[in-house]
Amino acid sequence: MPERAAAVLAPAIFPGAHLAMGLSGGVDSVALLSALTELAPVMRFSLRAVHINHGISPNAERWAEFCARLCAGFRIPLQLETVDIGPYRNLGLEGAARQARYEAFARVDADFIVLAQHRDDQAETLLLRLLRGAGLRGLAAMSPSRALPGTRARLLRPLLAMSRAEIESYARLRGLEWVEDESNVDTLRQRNFLRHEAFPLIERQFPAARATVARTAAHLAEARELLDEMARGDFERCGGGTAVDIPVLHRLGEARAKNVLRHWCETRGFEPLSAARTAELLRQLRESRPDSRFSFAVPGWTFLRYREKLYLRRASETLERDLREVWDGGNALPMLSLGGVLKFKPEEGRGLSVAKLRAGRVTVRLRQGGERLRLDTRRPRRTLKNLFREWGIPPWRRARLPLIFCGDVLVSVPGIGDACEFRAAPAEAGLIVTWEPFD
Repeated sequence: MPERAAAVLAPAIFPGAHLAMGLSGGVDSVALLSALTELAPVMRFSLRAVHINHGISPNAERWAEFCARLCAGFRIPLQLETVDIGPYRNLGLEGAARQARYEAFARVDADFIVLAQHRDDQAETLLLRLLRGAGLRGLAAMSPSRALPGTRARLLRPLLAMSRAEIESYARLRGLEWVEDESNVDTLRQRNFLRHEAFPLIERQFPAARATVARTAAHLAEARELLDEMARGDFERCGGGTAVDIPVLHRLGEARAKNVLRHWCETRGFEPLSAARTAELLRQLRESRPDSRFSFAVPGWTFLRYREKLYLRRASETLERDLREVWDGGNALPMLSLGGVLKFKPEEGRGLSVAKLRAGRVTVRLRQGGERLRLDTRRPRRTLKNLFREWGIPPWRRARLPLIFCGDVLVSVPGIGDACEFRAAPAEAGLIVTWEPFD
């Protein structure tokens, strides 16, 4: 078992890496802790265990005490975490515990989080997701290595190629002790039903069912990687970045367009839409006019159309329209309520004249309506409304765009330009103003 775990770890970790292992106290995690303790000096990584108390079982405190004794025997540091599953009850008991557990792992300071899930867990996961109608991403089940959102750590599962029986055999041969979770025999829970009733019945006809199903998950994972690669290329073809070109998206066809939208959601860090919601978004895009107001809300985000572009914007709080920030002369002015930072880059003979800005108090405000800006000495001042249309600034961005004033005179609109009467002369100290949203 240590050799097989090492074969998975070796390509992923580096000398001096810090590994934190999820320790429940069950046979799988106890066996993995034993193997990692043996591998640590050879592979030159540091190791500690993390035990998470979900507060579900009446034996939770006893399990924590067992893990403390076990780690003391192995001379491995133990980190105890207590989580509240209450906020996630809508996910069901198992789903709530999993969500709270992974959020706790994301708070652990480590290079890698190592979990003891194995081949039988993989088979059960695939069958569960199949019965719930998951798409290809879900059916690929658990990956041996993946990023852990919200942290620098990667998640590693070095036992996915080993069966539960092999792990238990290793634990007995080593004389290891472990605890038994009484909930593991409750067949009202879906995973336990598959483990104790469905798979034994299937194995009467198909003895290698768990290994075969787990192998299928690996094939599906390869197919998912190919789709991900296609999605990245199609996303770039559609413009990528902050907006997607809608005509190009439609020309990809329904399946590839859905793949692009799923990829886009993932790059922005939220759960991809369901198949039904994705299909509905594409239908509404096809049937809406290019000049129509279009929005499609999803939890925490909104898809918005402007002209022939589709934008994805984070849902934001209501703005204070009378927002007013005083510029202190620094090179950066963070504006958290607007979700970005205003940059002032020194440039000789370009941008706003530093000398002219000293004539009044420089403030940053939001649009109130009626503002005008003169970009060209040969033309009159123009309304921001007309300039926004000409420059293709989407309506929802206009209200959140910071405007720079000197006294009561509008002198710069990031992304559009500076008032000509405030521009730096050749060889004069100037400032290039840019607005950089955090996302």
